[in-house]
Amino acid sequence: MRKIALEEHFTTPGLAGKYVARPTQSDALFADVERRLADFDALRLEMMDRTGIEVMVLSVTTPGVQGVRDAQEAIRLACDANDFLAREVQKRPDRYAGFAHLAMQDAGAAATELERAVRELGFRGALINGQTNGHYLDEDQYIPFWERVQELDVPVYLHPGSMADHPAMFAHRPELGGPIWAWTAETAAHALRLVFGGTLTRFPSVKIILGHMGETLPFLLWRLDSRREFDLGEKLAPDDLPSAIIKRNIAVTTSGVCDPVALNATLQALGDDNVMFSVDYPYEDPQVASDFIESAPIGEEIRAKICHGNAERLLRL
Repeated sequence: MRKIALEEHFTTPGLAGKYVARPTQSDALFADVERRLADFDALRLEMMDRTGIEVMVLSVTTPGVQGVRDAQEAIRLACDANDFLAREVQKRPDRYAGFAHLAMQDAGAAATELERAVRELGFRGALINGQTNGHYLDEDQYIPFWERVQELDVPVYLHPGSMADHPAMFAHRPELGGPIWAWTAETAAHALRLVFGGTLTRFPSVKIILGHMGETLPFLLWRLDSRREFDLGEKLAPDDLPSAIIKRNIAVTTSGVCDPVALNATLQALGDDNVMFSVDYPYEDPQVASDFIESAPIGEEIRAKICHGNAERLLRL
């Protein structure tokens, strides 16, 4: 079955090295990752053809400009990355699409660049690599950005990035850092800030995408509702429950979680319109991801939605 993959990464000459996170991998493995991040030709296309991925929606790998301290430098690098990606997409518009890279150091500049990327470059939304210099997207400074997102009617993929600090719970346990657990905890908390902080209530048509089968949130809906009502000491209206906001505003991808148990639980929690296929290339094995979704114990109509239909609808592909 043909597939569209949404969490698939690249880097640019301006971002390579300094602004590419390195998980705890061997030198040889990471060298191969770096080689594939910079490739738009034989390596990537061969993999896509072999695994039935018709279209990749490409995004700058973490942290990108979220790791830049100087706002003006971040704005410049983000603009350059978007122009770089647009040139690659124009070479193969039948195989590649793009998510905008945005300098969230300046909410107004990010809104302007998103509009340029969508209206002029033809990008399908944006991907943001977590917090930016300790600032999270529920803060009031980002209201102009969310106004533009809602106006443009494009999704924002909230992707893991580095934690803003180093909690004691991760001390002396490097195996808990990065993608094994810390990035999941960071990204799930970031998404919940948008839920509990009112961002997704104020902007009800905004669609957030979370990778990695929703960063655990689909499995916690009942508890989120229960504890929220307990903490408030009052009964919430059905549409105000955290679970309702998550089901309305958040879609998820299968990136990096090739588990039929997790897939079926996510489908039951969020519905089959809110789950999409992804790989997390080049950090995950696309053959494993492809084989997983092809053999998952789900109906063919649902499989088609996950593999391509939901992405076509949400991203207007």
